[in-house]
Amino acid sequence: MIELDPRSPTPPYEQLRLQLLAQIHGGELPTGSRLPTVRRLAEDLGVAPNTVARCYRELEQAGVIETRGRNGTIVAWSPDASEAELQRAAAALVDNARVLGIAKDRARAIVDAAFGV
Repeated sequence: MIELDPRSPTPPYEQLRLQLLAQIHGGELPTGSRLPTVRRLAEDLGVAPNTVARCYRELEQAGVIETRGRNGTIVAWSPDASEAELQRAAAALVDNARVLGIAKDRARAIVDAAFGV
């Protein structure tokens, strides 16, 4: 169940995006699940359709959901797809480090710093 807090400093589209992500990553909305239409979800939540549209657009750009025209919007994210994307990004990072002449230990330290370790 999605609940938006009108008193929150977080914009409604971001509250919605975060809650949908939590449901998707938590398995409540597994891969292939169909999401409500923009208009329907906006009505259910009492927000403007543009709020839901922006949320869906950002989730789609991130590869989490996929819009299939008249067939609706579905969850595209899966743990396997997410890990595969990370593996591709890691391979690109290694390639870039090699091109830039950065040693493996230094590259690891940079990644650890990015994680805040």
